[in-house]
Amino acid sequence: MPRIPTAVGVWLALALPLAATENPAVFNATAAQRFANLALACVHKEYPNRISHTLAGDADVKPPRELTPAFCGCFDWHSAVHGHWLLVRLMRTFPDAPFVPKARVAIAESLTPANVASEVRYLEGPGRSDFERPYGLAWLLQLAMELREWRDPQAREWAETLGPLERAAAGRIKMWLPKLSYPIRMGEHSQTAFAFGLILDWARTVGDGEMTSLVEKRSRDYYFADRDCPMAYEPSGQDFLSPCLAEADLMRRVLTQREFAAWLGAFLPRLPRDGSTSWLRPAVVTDPTDGKLAHLDGLNLSRAWMLEGIASGLPAADRRVPSLRAVAAAHRESGLVAVTGAHYEGGHWLGSFAVYLVTGRGLPNNVGNGKGQREEPKAAR
Repeated sequence: MPRIPTAVGVWLALALPLAATENPAVFNATAAQRFANLALACVHKEYPNRISHTLAGDADVKPPRELTPAFCGCFDWHSAVHGHWLLVRLMRTFPDAPFVPKARVAIAESLTPANVASEVRYLEGPGRSDFERPYGLAWLLQLAMELREWRDPQAREWAETLGPLERAAAGRIKMWLPKLSYPIRMGEHSQTAFAFGLILDWARTVGDGEMTSLVEKRSRDYYFADRDCPMAYEPSGQDFLSPCLAEADLMRRVLTQREFAAWLGAFLPRLPRDGSTSWLRPAVVTDPTDGKLAHLDGLNLSRAWMLEGIASGLPAADRRVPSLRAVAAAHRESGLVAVTGAHYEGGHWLGSFAVYLVTGRGLPNNVGNGKGQREEPKAAR
């Protein structure tokens, strides 16, 4: 067997799935430090900044730290949100790691009652009904979920502090979904399938039955009849999410295992059954200093966790599983090697995608006490 180069070997080790969130077997605190450093370097770094901001008048011309004081760093609001999520996720996973004290200080500086109140006022301001919808709002709910699940006194305080913004974000989504006539199938922030997965995991974990029912119903309305998704058309040049794989990763959360196995056969009918990997190659970034072109590094990471999620929704003996897992492994390696922080264009957000992947955040055994897929009806068992 050829010897794996040291750098690649390290990242391959980091990419191994975790058996349990709180007791990782391979992904260790030293490796986690790399990702924590990326978030610590940006959560309070206000500039450069690309704000999505509607001006109602001169009074709205303000710097990010005044507009959205809790999440004003990491280049844009949603990246700041999932940068905070990254720190909370890693602190939960490695509570005694060297980066934890700095991470606690950073979170405490951001999540104050005054800052969160300002965030709520901003979100509910005139002309902002579509602010960070759905991507940023979905990540905000993921942050709230992470804090709620963590049995730590300070985390409970943060969760309570974040509560008004969590409720405002959930309320915004509940108002929007009944009016959304069609799904949004693009490979960037507006995509509905990816956001629905994050939102559904939150709703099931916190026990929001209204949101759970709403997202499950809309997912079936939008996606259940889909057939033969055109994987050959992916990726577009600046995707960081796969429209086809994100949809399948969502539907394994919505359907029973039996339903999902049948649905996937019609949705991705050419999935190999021989373990081959040629059907989906990792994307290549030609210029990591270009923020949009660097999206493809994130695509490799998100494809990896989506492929793992799809495999987790199938019976263990399903002949499509080996190919799904093999392609996921290739994308893990390619995606993780790119998370260097050498360029801020990727460094301000890729760490969050890497941590979501290596900690198995979206997999059934890590969401809502195992509620990652609907149970089979008793009569079907």
